[in-house]
Amino acid sequence: MASTFALRSFASSVCQSCRLRLKPSTFQRPFSTSVGRKAEDGSLNQITDILNSPTSLLYNDRASENLDARLDQKSHRLHVLTTKHNTHLTLVQPPKSAAQTPSSGISSINASAAEQKKMVDVLLSLSAGNIGFRKAGRGSYDAAYQLTAFTLKTMKEKGMLRDIQGLEVVIRGFGAGREAVTKALLGAEGRIIRKKITAVVDATRLKIGGTRSPRPRRLG
Repeated sequence: MASTFALRSFASSVCQSCRLRLKPSTFQRPFSTSVGRKAEDGSLNQITDILNSPTSLLYNDRASENLDARLDQKSHRLHVLTTKHNTHLTLVQPPKSAAQTPSSGISSINASAAEQKKMVDVLLSLSAGNIGFRKAGRGSYDAAYQLTAFTLKTMKEKGMLRDIQGLEVVIRGFGAGREAVTKALLGAEGRIIRKKITAVVDATRLKIGGTRSPRPRRLG
């Protein structure tokens, strides 16, 4: 004799408040199962809208910009001019207004309109004569070495190193100071700025043909 079993309804053990919390929430991400709606800013929100739109909306000037703005910033440059008579060091920044350059001494609060519009690119310019060398001593190796050390010290004291993200060293000339500046940057004096150097460029002008050179000076 077959026994009959009464079907019993399944009673859930989860309370009503917890059951509401366990319900799946509505997805708001793109390409999700949420209900499609137009964007509030009027931008293209469907693939068909993008395909049917003119290419000028997609390929514009902003599409060629770098996402990392720091990579678009131009580097500072340290120009080194070495001759047989003297050595010149010039620190140049990308052109900025005087109010944005701390070393210019011009504040954006109390500066006039002409001072705020003034563009500053040369931050520091020194030669061997500025540190006490005279006459033939200005073109020596020791003068160029001390000049480089003094320039780096001045840059640190005036707070110029904070704004330098990258530094290009541009060397020009075949004077005795060429090797002296290189040794100073690689030595203990250059440790404060060595990590900021991104490139070393040789901009020495080489004459190919051209005009006749002056007669060599004969002594004795």
